[in-house]
Amino acid sequence: MKTELEIARECQLQPIEKIADKIDIPNEELENYGKYIAKVSYHLIDKDRVNKSNLILVTAISPTKSGIGKTTVSIGLSMAINRLGYKSVLALREPSLGPCFGMKGGATGGGYAQVLPMDKINLHFTGDFHAITSAHNMIAALLDNYLYQHHDEGFALKEVLWRRVLDVNDRNLRTIATGLGPKTNGLLSESGFDITPASEIMAILCLATDEEDLRRRIDNILLGVTLDNKPFCVKDLGVGGAITVLLRDALNPNLVQTIEGTPAFIHGGPFANIAHGCNSVLATKMAMTFGDFVVTEAGFGADLGAEKFIDIKCRKAGIQPRLTIMVATIMGLKMHGGMQVGDPENGCCEHIRKGLENLDKHIANMQHMGQSVIVTLNRFGSDTDEEIAIVSEHCKEKGIGFALNEAYMKGSEGCMDLARLAVDEIAANPSRDITYCYADTDTMQDKITAVAKQIYGAKKVVFKKQALKMIERISQWQLEHFPICIAKTQYSLSDDSKRYGVPKDFTLTISDLVINTGAEMIVVIAGDIMRMPGLPRHPQAERIDIQDGLLVGLE
Repeated sequence: MKTELEIARECQLQPIEKIADKIDIPNEELENYGKYIAKVSYHLIDKDRVNKSNLILVTAISPTKSGIGKTTVSIGLSMAINRLGYKSVLALREPSLGPCFGMKGGATGGGYAQVLPMDKINLHFTGDFHAITSAHNMIAALLDNYLYQHHDEGFALKEVLWRRVLDVNDRNLRTIATGLGPKTNGLLSESGFDITPASEIMAILCLATDEEDLRRRIDNILLGVTLDNKPFCVKDLGVGGAITVLLRDALNPNLVQTIEGTPAFIHGGPFANIAHGCNSVLATKMAMTFGDFVVTEAGFGADLGAEKFIDIKCRKAGIQPRLTIMVATIMGLKMHGGMQVGDPENGCCEHIRKGLENLDKHIANMQHMGQSVIVTLNRFGSDTDEEIAIVSEHCKEKGIGFALNEAYMKGSEGCMDLARLAVDEIAANPSRDITYCYADTDTMQDKITAVAKQIYGAKKVVFKKQALKMIERISQWQLEHFPICIAKTQYSLSDDSKRYGVPKDFTLTISDLVINTGAEMIVVIAGDIMRMPGLPRHPQAERIDIQDGLLVGLE
């Protein structure tokens, strides 16, 4: 099998103007970044056309380190729906440099189901991530300067809540000291870095509806707490306009293409384990403006990405999927059934049957939220017919539509059964109106407990002292109407990454809450999840290089 890069290089890319023509986007609305990438003005979004489009959400079972492949499925499905004769458009997240050079590698699909040009998308793309990083750190610098310049006047913050960000996995930057040295270097203080996908600016970009809304949200960003326990925000610095300027170009969605020429909007990139895990509202609505069917994905498993897609993105953007597709893999099911990496294959069918409990839990959660659900098995070369039949028969017994996905090896041809099933399911059994996990008027504790018990299956929720302190502050500042964004491990329904399958009788521990008044949500820290990842012993960067003028290893 050829590598992703080899397959991508063999593809004859179409000029981006031709891709835009396929969905009737005027060429004068394109801001080209080379021959094959363009930004498209968000002003083209049409509310009436958005409401008529069929949105398909791709989510998954709890991921394992063997991989799931939601992006590959999403790309293959969109290409296959186009092959059926419909106008289909993709809406995906941008990759982060952290995972690309760390553990995961590239994030543009795989095999014959890729978005292109994959090297540029995986690297600097149109500079959106750099704009977000710069805007976030500009606020940090302006805040530090404000504190320095007004220190002799008696002004100070009791707590500084605004950290810094960098799109690199760097554990050494999780906690730092700033202002060391002479007084002219600034005030001595403690700070730290999160990864750019966890930035509140990233969430704001992905949730903003236009430039005016972007500016409003930026002004409302909470930076710290004054000595008299009042919020101190960006508007108090008077720099909201400057930060909006840095993000103005980044606000417009990016248009690219799949390996078969299907239009794809790729914009925004929050992680789902530490942020809300969805591409931008503007990209989704742009795709829905120009596509009869729009395929999008939410990060990691349905307990993280899909729950936040519905409870945060759909709630705030006024959209909802007509269908949810649950992606599973044979190896993923085996691991959720108790099989360890390197274990002999004897008895593997029983591991699959046991692992189906994880699939069933995610399906039940999505159905409870009003979703019509079908299952696809993302086939790997090692999967046997017997193993596939176990999953197929299980879905049949449950009354759940099932189709095999082989887009990695065959492109759209390998996803035709899934495409037909998806189109037929939307026609015959579209999703009901959304049932949210909680109401806007619920308390913070009630919202967190609802997700923990309904979605994760927790027996109880424990709030640590710092979490209770923040809950009290949220109540005092009258911010309880915000939705919640729980940050926890992606590998388990619990907050313990080693508890695969469907954990029973566990306690979810809430250690802290982060107030995002700009993004208008509350980030809830569960367990020991960190918002700045570290690098593995052998990062992907060891394999990335240029050989004979060609990039290698970014897969």
